[in-house]
Amino acid sequence: MTQDSPDQRTQQAETDRETAVDPMVGEGLLDEEMGPSSSMAHLYRGEIHRMKFWRERLDRTTNWAVVVISALLTWSFSSPDTPHYVILIGIATLTVFLVVEARRYRGYDIWRTRARSLQQNVFAKGLDPDIELTNRDWRSELAEDYRRPTLKITTEEAIAHRLRRIYLPLFGLLLVAWAVRITAFATDSWLATARVGAVPGSTVALFVAVFYAGALFVAFRPRTWHARGELRFEDLRK
Repeated sequence: MTQDSPDQRTQQAETDRETAVDPMVGEGLLDEEMGPSSSMAHLYRGEIHRMKFWRERLDRTTNWAVVVISALLTWSFSSPDTPHYVILIGIATLTVFLVVEARRYRGYDIWRTRARSLQQNVFAKGLDPDIELTNRDWRSELAEDYRRPTLKITTEEAIAHRLRRIYLPLFGLLLVAWAVRITAFATDSWLATARVGAVPGSTVALFVAVFYAGALFVAFRPRTWHARGELRFEDLRK
């Protein structure tokens, strides 16, 4: 029977240590009795950092949307010969930005939800111990979210948020610009001016009306909001 050399035994011990699973790892690290411990502070700081990073991504999308729309409006009113459908192209472009920003907003909401959970259940409770926790299962829910991160809101809710905050005014500006473009610079009736190629003006106007009606419906229809931390209600804005 051969005996392992010291180097082999050392290597085997290191391998055993690397592959061993300690079931007690992390236990007590974030106990309620510890309050906002250093580990909790680092966890919170990390969530705030990721939330800030995704917030900046949202802002970059909005900035590009404003820049592109400004350029298209400037071009459309630079000459009477510029076709009015340039503004319709702007509406389509803004819709693309809206969809992209809604996807980023869903990612941003993951980190904001975690940060809000820590603020409500750890730091608020630490500042005022008399506060009653509204959700006593927040620790298990947060732990499960760290194990399996999931999106908290639907694409439709994310679109509604961005429409209310940013994109409805931009869409409204484009609608007014388009209406002015097909009336103020028109020699025929506005329906005739609204024609795009072989598409009659009435069809174009109907499409625009349906699009804006759909945007208003998505933005303001009654729903249960799942995004946390939004200042949607007047009493929170005082």
